[in-house]
Amino acid sequence: MLAILRVIEDTTVDGPGFRTSIYAAGCNHRCPGCHNPQSWDIRAGRVMETDELLSIILADPFADVTFTGGDPMLQAEGFCELARAIKQQSNKTIWCYTGYTFEACLQHSARRQLLQYVDVLVDGPYIEALRDETLLFRGSSNQRLIDVKKELQKMNQ
Repeated sequence: MLAILRVIEDTTVDGPGFRTSIYAAGCNHRCPGCHNPQSWDIRAGRVMETDELLSIILADPFADVTFTGGDPMLQAEGFCELARAIKQQSNKTIWCYTGYTFEACLQHSARRQLLQYVDVLVDGPYIEALRDETLLFRGSSNQRLIDVKKELQKMNQ
């Protein structure tokens, strides 16, 4: 069960190519200048079953997946279940946006579990003073596009 604000199909703004973006409800970062402040309250979302989300995602064979929000890492267990099912049933890539840093996610067991299924993590809070409209798929220059599998492999060497 996940608290979801909305699902947007065939979007091109939350990663490369066509994507199905799952907007999580709930965010405790509350970044000044946030483009989605309605996502801060987890109660603003509707509860959706993993199977319901999975069927929407798998219905489009051409779209990859983005978890955004809000902050999906606040519901890491549920998003981990969804991501695992996506990877078991498709070859879709998964991008995940979070206000936490990659390093902070590694320190939290449920978030670290979710990272095992994420291909690209866009990490860090939005910082209005570092806003940069020229950056691809990020709002501020402190945010990073992290190839999660590559970084995890480096750590395990």
